[in-house]
Amino acid sequence: MSAVDAATLADRVQQSLRQVIDPEIRQPIPDLDMVGGVTVDPTGHATVGLRLTIVGCPAADRIQRDVQEATLSTPGVTAVTVETSVMTPEQRHALTLKLRGPRARGAQFGRDSLTRVIAVSSGKGGVGKSTLTANLAVALARRGLAVGVVDADVHGFSIPGILGIPADATPTRVDQMMLPPVAHGVKAISIGMFLSPEQRGQAVAWRGPMLHRTVAQFLTDVFFGEIDVLLLDLPPGTGDVAISVGQLLPHAEVLVVTTPQPAAAEVAVRSGLVARQTGQRVIGVIENMAGLAQPDGTVLELFGSGGGLETAARLSQGQPEAVPLLGSVPLSVDLREGGDRGVPIVVARPEDPAAVAIEAIAARLAVRSTSLAGRSLPVTLR
Repeated sequence: MSAVDAATLADRVQQSLRQVIDPEIRQPIPDLDMVGGVTVDPTGHATVGLRLTIVGCPAADRIQRDVQEATLSTPGVTAVTVETSVMTPEQRHALTLKLRGPRARGAQFGRDSLTRVIAVSSGKGGVGKSTLTANLAVALARRGLAVGVVDADVHGFSIPGILGIPADATPTRVDQMMLPPVAHGVKAISIGMFLSPEQRGQAVAWRGPMLHRTVAQFLTDVFFGEIDVLLLDLPPGTGDVAISVGQLLPHAEVLVVTTPQPAAAEVAVRSGLVARQTGQRVIGVIENMAGLAQPDGTVLELFGSGGGLETAARLSQGQPEAVPLLGSVPLSVDLREGGDRGVPIVVARPEDPAAVAIEAIAARLAVRSTSLAGRSLPVTLR
């Protein structure tokens, strides 16, 4: 093989390496400057320099395996050696700047962002808000959208368990940036990922300022990338976190979750009203735990009926646009079991009536109701 042929083959290997996607950042490794160089000797033996972002990178084995497979798939390559190293602090800092682009730290979900931010709220606990948030996130990801979830329910965090994220999973730190774990195609962050096993079994007894700083850090230091939708699982009620999210993300849209029970609907309205006080817009109501279908075809309404429509009607009063009831999710044993096992029902049992209802809601949310006219696009012309 001539020197020219070897150089051409090395270029082809570089192109093949674009198949290798960093599992945390979700971009080709050549774009992340993780390929230090490629050489090919006269026998077709390729040597690839791989730069991992940090020491002990949790995805190291997978990336190395993918690099070997992509290199060997290049016609003309007979063997491959992967020489692995770790980025220098300067290289990590350069990567951080490249990923964040021209935005200042903390501005990834500002008013100029193209990411649709949806806060999922409820007036009271126990209505299945977190389960719906996780399933909606997965359903949106299965539709081809890039989705992130912030578990803002600091006191009652449950998103990692519902999504099946291992208890010992922690965000990868690159410079001052944290890369969230990914499950079912959804990037997720939760305070539970920063607690020791002993701490997870204890109450998170934090007050307002600490809660505000935690949510703010999730929105600034956690790098979600160019995602289409960010869902926030808010704690129930109208307390500190709901107010903080309103201050940090006044342009966010809000989904209100209730059950069919009239008493629950009355409380659910309050969470929507608080969102409006901070400038957020309520885009819909979801009724959870609706009628349970019986073998004889009848429906057992364990929690009554009409709560979703009542909540939507009351939140529509005095508004130029009516707040719609986006869907009614029936009671389902599989929905509960999926959350316990970490396999959302939209993945485990897509034919279940609850999964069908959630998918229908996701289909409505996947269509942006507001115009992007006049918004600046993150495109640089050269």
